[in-house]
Amino acid sequence: MTAYDPANIFGKIIRGEIPAHKVYEDADVLVMMDIFPQSKGHTLVIPKAASRNLFDADPAVLATAIAHVQRVANAVQAALNPDGIRIAQFNEAPAGQSVFHLHFHIIPAYEGVPIGRHGDGGKADDTELAAQAKAIAANLA
Repeated sequence: MTAYDPANIFGKIIRGEIPAHKVYEDADVLVMMDIFPQSKGHTLVIPKAASRNLFDADPAVLATAIAHVQRVANAVQAALNPDGIRIAQFNEAPAGQSVFHLHFHIIPAYEGVPIGRHGDGGKADDTELAAQAKAIAANLA
């Protein structure tokens, strides 16, 4: 397997080198809006610890991350009222991973609205992303 590369875009965002629509941040994770969302409210939970994906992640990091995934999914549900939520995590390019830093997708599903493919809808509107981030953050318990 290929080694972790700290120059990946999520590493740069975690270090503050690139801006993001942050929902929440603490010592362990960064939660932000996906700028190429598959649906309204597509949120990412990104552990700050350096790992390429599930295969090389420390189990303690995974335990902390999944607790944040649950918390953020509840906040997305409360803020946006989707009909369902898809949780996804990809490992290596053939499985759909495009950024090689461990992260989890929280993808709201709305009845009658198909979930898009990543990037198909283009970059989301920054004003909408900022409003969604604020609404989700306000519902974090």
